[in-house]
Amino acid sequence: MLAMARVGSTLFTSTALAPNLAVKQPKRSPPPVRCSSFSPPSTWRESRRLVSISILLSPLLLIPNHAIAASFMDKYVKRKKLDPLEAYVPAVILSQFQIRDLEKTLEADEPQYDSCRSLLRSGPAGSLRINIRAVAQYASESGNGKTASDDVDQCLRALEELDSLLLHASRKDPGASVKSMKAQIIVALDSLEGLLKTVPPDVLDKGKAIADSYRNLDEEPDSQVIDPELKQLESIL
Repeated sequence: MLAMARVGSTLFTSTALAPNLAVKQPKRSPPPVRCSSFSPPSTWRESRRLVSISILLSPLLLIPNHAIAASFMDKYVKRKKLDPLEAYVPAVILSQFQIRDLEKTLEADEPQYDSCRSLLRSGPAGSLRINIRAVAQYASESGNGKTASDDVDQCLRALEELDSLLLHASRKDPGASVKSMKAQIIVALDSLEGLLKTVPPDVLDKGKAIADSYRNLDEEPDSQVIDPELKQLESIL
């Protein structure tokens, strides 16, 4: 019986107490931690790049295009080592001739407005902005900067308005009249004349002589440029 009791005890212990015993689970190591940098989608990176660029350019977006161009041109002329004043004056005078020729073109029965616009962008008139700003820079050094600067701004505004009128006229806009175009030409010519008054008389007289010689030379295409001053003027134009 003692043996049976032991057996029963053993059976009791194995059946009754077993459910209450905590089953020992095998130890599991935690999942490995992977150190990897987060890489945002390409669209996110592109958006962030665009935002950064827009923040940098936002001050420029508030400035008109012509103001940006004028500011850049002012800095360019001031930083660039200018040629002698004598090199710019004949080019400005030739631009006057060219604008007067444009006025005569508008007196035709059927003006070619597209050709007139091209005329403003070719020859001496094509580099007029740089030339008159250089002359104004010399005027500033001699104490006439305010007058010269006003003449430059007025001339450029008139030519921009003239170009706009020519564009509208080429599109058959009845509001772009030849009369209004001539009015802008007069303003531009008067402004150039005022700017040239800031030039020393001896330099102005020499510039007029060179411009006349160049104009006569232009009317005779077979002739060759011999005068070194005319050659310098050709290089600028």
